[in-house]
Amino acid sequence: MVSLKELIKQESTKPELFLAGSSACAGCSSVLALRWALKALGKRTVIVSPACCANVYIGLWPKTSPAVPYINMAFAAGASAAAGVVAGYEALGKKDINVLTWAGDGGTVDIGIQALSGAIERNTNFIYACYDNEGYMNTGTQRSSSTPKYTVTTTTPLGKHMHKKDVAQIIAAHDIPYVATCLATDPVDVYNTFMEAKAVHGPKYIHILSPCAPGWRFDVSDTVKMGNLAVESGFFLLWKQVDGRMEIKGKSLKALDKEKRVPVKDYFKPQGRFRKLTEEQISEMQDWVDRRCDRMARRLQSEADL
Repeated sequence: MVSLKELIKQESTKPELFLAGSSACAGCSSVLALRWALKALGKRTVIVSPACCANVYIGLWPKTSPAVPYINMAFAAGASAAAGVVAGYEALGKKDINVLTWAGDGGTVDIGIQALSGAIERNTNFIYACYDNEGYMNTGTQRSSSTPKYTVTTTTPLGKHMHKKDVAQIIAAHDIPYVATCLATDPVDVYNTFMEAKAVHGPKYIHILSPCAPGWRFDVSDTVKMGNLAVESGFFLLWKQVDGRMEIKGKSLKALDKEKRVPVKDYFKPQGRFRKLTEEQISEMQDWVDRRCDRMARRLQSEADL
């Protein structure tokens, strides 16, 4: 694990594998996460990316930003295509290539979940990373299964009426060697998570909360603040499961303490997508967050007692 100070020191010695000139929106946290993921993985990396914002923000050939092979893939085929790349390299006897699927929540939680579940069930040696901006942001801010309850989108103008799907826990139930969540706005968290995943053989899944200024409707200068509030309020929990054992990460340790947890209304208030929330709905969402945090705390305690 590296600290922020150590990471800054390393930056000048690590190759820059996501170059300037991308066409991402101002303040895009997904680009920030991809840059630091590649810093961790290094040059011997191949990226497969199903339909998502990333297909657009990498730019057009011959001036694309990634300095590693980058394959744009169909919506449903991010994991299956990556499995084919892995099989190809293994057939050539090349086992030191990092194969990374870089997908949005639409191509993971909805359209791509079948291929993802199949690839990890077959023990494919790859990293699957979902940058979760909680909606189909590239095509007009439609709701996805990862969109939180009561969020206003173009397809839920009165607010969505069900909670987001916790796909990281679904993947963890597959009992694979490494599952983790991390925060796109925290380079240290992203770097350390991908460094850990890189060292594990077999399927690895990383779920990255990626605040989206235009989709969530907050001021672009607040991108890092929104990521921090998501964690400090307990709305998004940072954890990892390594060989079946759960561990809470970073700021989420504090968020598990109800007395130290930031109220969810402080997280909702700067976001236009929650503009129609009533006080009753805010209270309901606070109860939902509290229950999830309590459940996580109980699980951690039960594992500590083993």
